[in-house]
Amino acid sequence: MNQKSQVQIPPTTIVSLTPARRGARPPAEMSGSAELEVKGDRSAAEPPATRLYRRRWLVVLLFSSYSLCNAFQWIQYGIINNIFTKFYGVSSFAVDWLSMVYMLTYIPFIFPVTWLLDRKGLRAVALLANAVNCLGTWVKVASVRRDLFWVTMLGQFATSLAQVFILGMPSQIASVWFGSDEVSTACSIGVFGNQLGIAIGFLVPPILVPNVDDMDELGHHISIMFYITAAVATLLFLLVVVAFQEKPEIPPSQAQAAARNIPSDQYSYLASISRLLHNRPFILLVISYGLNVGCFYAVSTLLNRMIIEHYPGEEVNAGKIGLTIVVAGMVGSLVCGIWLDRTKTYKQTTLTVYLLSLVGMAVYAFTLNVGHLWVVFLTSGALGFFMTGYLPLGFEFAVELTYPESEGTSSGLLNCSAQVFGIIFTICQGKIIDNFGTLAGNIFLCVFLLIGSIMTALIKSDLRRQKANQLAEAEVAAVSPRPDVPRP
Repeated sequence: MNQKSQVQIPPTTIVSLTPARRGARPPAEMSGSAELEVKGDRSAAEPPATRLYRRRWLVVLLFSSYSLCNAFQWIQYGIINNIFTKFYGVSSFAVDWLSMVYMLTYIPFIFPVTWLLDRKGLRAVALLANAVNCLGTWVKVASVRRDLFWVTMLGQFATSLAQVFILGMPSQIASVWFGSDEVSTACSIGVFGNQLGIAIGFLVPPILVPNVDDMDELGHHISIMFYITAAVATLLFLLVVVAFQEKPEIPPSQAQAAARNIPSDQYSYLASISRLLHNRPFILLVISYGLNVGCFYAVSTLLNRMIIEHYPGEEVNAGKIGLTIVVAGMVGSLVCGIWLDRTKTYKQTTLTVYLLSLVGMAVYAFTLNVGHLWVVFLTSGALGFFMTGYLPLGFEFAVELTYPESEGTSSGLLNCSAQVFGIIFTICQGKIIDNFGTLAGNIFLCVFLLIGSIMTALIKSDLRRQKANQLAEAEVAAVSPRPDVPRP
C-alpha cells in the first residue's frame, strides 16, 4: 500500500477517499472505514461509477423463494410432532431433532461455506444450496414408511446442509446488488422469504396431514406433502440455474466499489475471522443475537407441545398460532428495514426491538394458559412482530460494525451463535416443560432475553459502512463543479 500522509485536515482542505480494502487492517484513526489522503488535484479524486439494475429485484426475489422452500422444511415435522411420533413410533424428542438438526448442522459447516462464498461468489453458493435442498426433498419422498425414520432424518440432514448456504446470504445480496439507501430494505426482503417459509411450515402440514388413526391413510397424507415440497424445490433449482446472476456489471454503491478493488491475494479468510473475534461490539452483538434468535427457535420447535398441553386436539390452531408469529414478524422485518434505511439508527432500533421482544415473551408466557385461544393469537402476534422482526436488524447492524469485512462472514457468525443457543434452549426448555410446565419453560427464555437486552445496550455504535459512504459522498460534492464557480 502506498504511503499516506496521515495528518489532521482542516475543514477547508480538499480530501479524497481511498476505500478501505476488505481484509486489510485499516488505520485506527478511521475505525476501519476509510483512509484520508490530501490531494491537490481535484481531477484525481473522481469516485468510481455506480449504478442500480432492475435485475436486483429478480435476484432477491429468487433468493427469497428458495429460502422459503428450505425454511418450510425446518418446521414441517415439529408443528405436527405428535403425528410423526405416532407414524414412526419414536419419541417426541426424536422428532424434535428433525428440527434441531438444522441448528446442529450449521455449526461445523458455516466456516467452510462462508469461505466458499468469499472465494466463489453468490451464484456458486446459490447453485449448491438448491442442488442439496432438492436432493433432500426427494430423499424424504422415499422415507414414507413406518420403519424408515432414519431415511427421513437423512433427507432432513441434506436440507439442513442446504440451509447453511442460505442463511448468511441476505446481507451479502443486499450489499452486492443494492444501493446504500436500499440495503436494509433488501436485507429485510431476503429474510422475508425465510420467515414466509416458516409461516407456511406452521400452517400447511397440519392441513395436509390430519391426525388420523389409519397408518396407511396417514402415510398417504405425508407422502403428498413430501411430493409437493420436492416439486417446488426442483422448479426453484432450475430457475436458479437459468436466472441467478453473480453480481451487477457496475457496483451499486461506493462501499461496494471499494470492496471490488481489493486484490484477492490481499484477502485472508482466517485473518478476517480473527479481526471479527477481536471486535468487541460485534462479539456483544453475536451473543445477544444468538440469545434472541435461539429463543425464537425454541418457541417454534416446541410450539405444538405447548399448545397441545393447554388446548388438546388443536393441532391446526397450533399451526395457525405459529403462522401468526411469523407473519407478524415479516411485517416487523419490513417495517424495521424501511425505518433503518430512512433513519440509520441501528443501535437505538435494535435495542428497542430487543426490549419489546422481552416484553412480548413475558406477556405470551403468562397468558398461554388462560383458556382462550384468541388471547394466545393476540400475544403470539405481538411476540412475533418484535422477535422475528429483529432478524434483519441483527444482520445489518453486524455489517455496519464490521465493514469492510465480508458480509457473509459476519452473518455466518451471527447465525452460528443462534444455532448454538437454539439447540441449548430447545433441549432445556423441553425438559423444563416436561417437569415443571410451560410457564416455567417460557420464563426460562425471558431471563436470557433480559441478558441479551443488557448486552445490546452495551454495544458501541461504530457505523463503519455509513462512514465510508458519507466520506465518498463528501468527496463527490467536493469534486463536483458548482454552478456559480467555473471549474479550473
